[in-house]
Amino acid sequence: MAYYRERKIGLIMFTVDAETQMGRRRIPNEEIAEAAKKNSDMMMAFASIDPHKGKMGAREARRLIEEHGIKGFKFHPTVQGYHPYDRMAWPIYEVINEYKMPAIFHTGHSGIGSGMRCGGGLRLEYSNPMHLDDVAIDFPDMQIVMAHPSFPWQDEALSVATHKPNVWIDLSGWSPKYFPKQLVQYANTLLKDRILFGSDYPLITPDRWMKDFEDAGFKPEVMPGILKGNAMRLLGLGQTAAA
Repeated sequence: MAYYRERKIGLIMFTVDAETQMGRRRIPNEEIAEAAKKNSDMMMAFASIDPHKGKMGAREARRLIEEHGIKGFKFHPTVQGYHPYDRMAWPIYEVINEYKMPAIFHTGHSGIGSGMRCGGGLRLEYSNPMHLDDVAIDFPDMQIVMAHPSFPWQDEALSVATHKPNVWIDLSGWSPKYFPKQLVQYANTLLKDRILFGSDYPLITPDRWMKDFEDAGFKPEVMPGILKGNAMRLLGLGQTAAA
């Protein structure tokens, strides 16, 4: 938080609840929500709830929104071990949709498990962005953010985002110098209003990301929206708020 405050950049923080798949106790969502309250001038908290928790997870989602000020949710299909369209997750999605909140879904390759024996047992296929097509149809008031350039399914991600107006793409997790050319093309044209800055700190710092962003082929006129304006609309922030 000190790093971001020094640079006058707002941030969203979250963990990933993957207790069922990974067998590791999660970091409490309440802990992150409390940090956001203490730094409300520049930080927002998203929650993560293991989709395997079903109706119990839905009750938690509602409580976190109403009592702890959570502003959105994070899912990581590969790490959580589920297809995004699996109806076991529907109760949680229904709460997010009811409150018209954003949900970030990891898409594409996962650095977690890379190079480990059997990839750590984690299935990349769960994070194919095409799996979000059904979710976007059934939950039109849930704003879906596809996290990261979606290697090796970038075209699928662009197709879903172009077709479904409640689907966005964030640019976190990769240096912009390695972005697929079609992602930059769509960011400059059809999807310029639904592309979002993100760093994936501490794996990539905003300093590194911003330096490479300047030379990655983005048009000057779309940069302000990607860096701030689009996030302001997604999060429902006033023009004076940090983003």
